[in-house]
Amino acid sequence: MTDPKDLNFDDDNLESEDQIDIDEMEEEFDARADELETARAERDEFRDRFMRSMAETENMRKRADRDRREAENYGGSKLARDMLPVFDNLKRAVDVITEEQRAAQAALIEGIELTMRELLSVFGRHGIEVISPEIGEKFDPNMHEAMFEAAVPATKSGDIIQIMNVGFMIHDRLLRPAQVGVSSTPG
Repeated sequence: MTDPKDLNFDDDNLESEDQIDIDEMEEEFDARADELETARAERDEFRDRFMRSMAETENMRKRADRDRREAENYGGSKLARDMLPVFDNLKRAVDVITEEQRAAQAALIEGIELTMRELLSVFGRHGIEVISPEIGEKFDPNMHEAMFEAAVPATKSGDIIQIMNVGFMIHDRLLRPAQVGVSSTPG
């Protein structure tokens, strides 16, 4: 066995080799720290992109869902609006029937009334409701359209005095306002 005292160590040489190794290790450590910092920044950027993509996807899903619901509820608005004159004509036909005509043409009149009820039933299945104001009700510009104003005794200004056509709502939207005459009598 060798005695440690017999080993020849050059302390100056040892320190300079150790110093070189330490400097190299510090440089490598700094390089690795820079790589780590770059990797962290890249990770944060990818995380941010991912989160933004997830948010955008969720917004697109909500927008598509809202558009689908609106298409279901209001997609038939144009057709419904085009069918309103058909209802108006049937209603006018029923309203002018006299008792003599009713007795003489019972089957025809019953067919017209049945057609009108069926049309209202179809409207109802598609969320279309009738706005049918009463004479004496207060005029509501959100639901009624004033076709004329007239001074009528025993009424107040803004009271409905005549209903010319009923209105219609489709779900929560106005399809057509009720067309009415309004009193202009100062109250």
